[in-house]
Amino acid sequence: MLLVLDIGNTNASIGLFEENEEEAGNLTVQARFSSADRTSDEAGLMLNSLLHSNGIPKEGIGGAILCSVVPRLEAAWKDAIKEYIGVVPLTVSDRLDLGMKIEMDFPGEVGADRIANAVGAAEKYGCPVVAVDLGTAINIDVVSREGAYIGGAIAPGLSASVHALFSKTAKLPQVALEAPPRVIGKNTVNAIQSGIVYGYTGLVDELVRRILSELGSEAPVVATGGQAEILAAESSTIKIVDRRLTLDGLRIIYRRNKTGSPNP
Repeated sequence: MLLVLDIGNTNASIGLFEENEEEAGNLTVQARFSSADRTSDEAGLMLNSLLHSNGIPKEGIGGAILCSVVPRLEAAWKDAIKEYIGVVPLTVSDRLDLGMKIEMDFPGEVGADRIANAVGAAEKYGCPVVAVDLGTAINIDVVSREGAYIGGAIAPGLSASVHALFSKTAKLPQVALEAPPRVIGKNTVNAIQSGIVYGYTGLVDELVRRILSELGSEAPVVATGGQAEILAAESSTIKIVDRRLTLDGLRIIYRRNKTGSPNP
């Protein structure tokens, strides 16, 4: 089996994929947890617990790959996978065989999660394609018709904006991230929900429309991340929600690199 790990700013996701010929790509286990600071031993115990609760021996893990946007957590998880599972994980970067060119001014600056999303979207939905990751940050990543990663846009995510709003305004109540019945809120809670949900839907839709205009063609727009369903339900541009897009991207990258030596 293949262990994949996506470490984000707020949450991290673990997936276990079957890698045998008959069931290749089958996601057997998927778990999500907070990106709290952990020692390698704490992370290792979490991995062992996850495997045990799903009846999977650690000897059944034949490979691992991770992407991280949190450097302080990356080392602990890499050590945990090595010491507790017994495999050296690949780490996603532009130095791996991605199956696509990174056509950016500074390829090494592109986030590992953005690379995984682009690779997953291109293989699953074809090119050109636009991937919208709605997490702590909103990442919009674009793959050209020729299959090259050509950039995108980054904006503060819903959760980050909500946290900033409530931390700076003493009288505003905390609200659930859900669409209110109408844009004109009849109470404070609905007014906040309107500004957040419909406002961010407008932000994403306008960016996507401008991206498609620059591409000069239509393209599938795929959403993933914690708030994907919320915005997709209101969006006029997002047509697909794929919660496992990043994990699939990691699986695809591993498959392209598994015959080589592990990277540092």
